[in-house]
Amino acid sequence: MFGFNSKKPALVGLDISSTSVKLIEFSQRGAGYRVESYAVEPLPASAMNEKTLQDVEAVGETIRRAVRKSGTKAKHAAVAVTGSAVITKIISMPAGLQPRELETQIQVEADQYIPYPLDEINLDFEVLGPSEGNPNTIDVLLAASRSENVEDRSAAVKIGGLQAVVVDVEPYTIEHAFGLLRDQVEDDGQQKIVAVIDIGATMTSLSVLFDRRLIYNREQPFGGKQLSEEIMRRYGLSYEDAGRVKREGGLPDNYEPEVLEPFKHTMAQQVSRFLQFFYSAGNYDYVDQILLAGGCACIPGVDEFIESHIGISTAIANPFNSLPLAGRVNRQRLVQDGPSMMIACGLALRGFS
Repeated sequence: MFGFNSKKPALVGLDISSTSVKLIEFSQRGAGYRVESYAVEPLPASAMNEKTLQDVEAVGETIRRAVRKSGTKAKHAAVAVTGSAVITKIISMPAGLQPRELETQIQVEADQYIPYPLDEINLDFEVLGPSEGNPNTIDVLLAASRSENVEDRSAAVKIGGLQAVVVDVEPYTIEHAFGLLRDQVEDDGQQKIVAVIDIGATMTSLSVLFDRRLIYNREQPFGGKQLSEEIMRRYGLSYEDAGRVKREGGLPDNYEPEVLEPFKHTMAQQVSRFLQFFYSAGNYDYVDQILLAGGCACIPGVDEFIESHIGISTAIANPFNSLPLAGRVNRQRLVQDGPSMMIACGLALRGFS
């Protein structure tokens, strides 16, 4: 049910992260888009384990609240599974096959690429185009995930009052959303290597794009939860209160030098480590620009801090900088949440592809 190839109705993008549900809806305006509705709704602490659903009912009720808060009238949604829950493989297939022939051939050959029984997975594919150096074959992106990863998200969306018509893969949602960032990237990203580093509450992901196409992705545990836990320990607060004062302020004077600055140093170390993983993969030894996304990108001055420590031009990814908004959408709040909405944006754009 990944649905790479099926025609999509108008839909909302739903990012089910480790701590919240983020919803965004676009409409098309000529060659661009307008934000029609938006909401961010916190999840109960027990609902997710990192990005694995633990309580489908609780996630579904959170989706329902987000839908109500947003005011959307849409009935369809796109969601995503984390990259670590998906096996992707680019394979070559004979050029000239009709769509049904291609689908049948891929079903036959998938067994050699997927280490699970085919009746335990959801499988889909996307034709990328002609193979480099061989006009007789095409490159096809094969994607497979254990069925429960897809079914749990679909069930939660249904409880929330919507129908999941697309289940995507998180790194590819960043590629979809990248077009919204072109005014933040030199030469619109053409022939540029751009590293989008999404630092969320519990997970950090690196998506590297060359010429606006995804060429590398990696994720590992690290995120703003570590800062919240240090605030809890240092100031004797609950986790909820720690998250609130982290966002809104009100902490003692020693917070910035003794808590926030060390965390920013750790962020810079994590970014450097991710880039080293990318360089060691073999094909490239540089990136032209870093774009910071995720909730941690909202820390004031973190882009300048990382740029000064790593020596690579760094900016905050915000897909809403130049988009018109419907009257009911709060611009200040949306722009504030923008860096953490990349996955939701990439999902919402699936309604126009």
